[in-house]
Amino acid sequence: MKPTLQTGVTATHTFVVTEAQTVPRLAIGNELFNDIPGVLATAMMIAMMEATSTKALTPHFDADEGSVGVIVNVSHTAATVPGQTVTVTATVTAVEGRKVSFDVSAHDGIDQIGHGTHQRAVVPWPRFKAAVAAKAARVKT
Repeated sequence: MKPTLQTGVTATHTFVVTEAQTVPRLAIGNELFNDIPGVLATAMMIAMMEATSTKALTPHFDADEGSVGVIVNVSHTAATVPGQTVTVTATVTAVEGRKVSFDVSAHDGIDQIGHGTHQRAVVPWPRFKAAVAAKAARVKT
């Protein structure tokens, strides 16, 4: 990591919610969610928060670095429907070695829909990709 990565570094990104990101479309075991209307799935809101945190980190990586999410602690407090635009903000709150902590929040133009903390680990990307490939090779299909 470059020394430019410090507390206070912030990124913002907007996402337009699609039908594919709603609970009924995303749910595993749809029969468990058969009464939920088409609202943004919590998993997708978290993915938006992770992506925005990565956006904040990327300019501060050295060559061949990437990051992986290691902790997510967020509340999803309001429903968002397809067509709404979600704005996510991620702000670095701590840099401890290779672990970077963020305050994350999401707003849909009407309500704050989520808020919490997220932590990512900066990793050597070629080594991580090689480990993933080795694990995939061990999976029986």
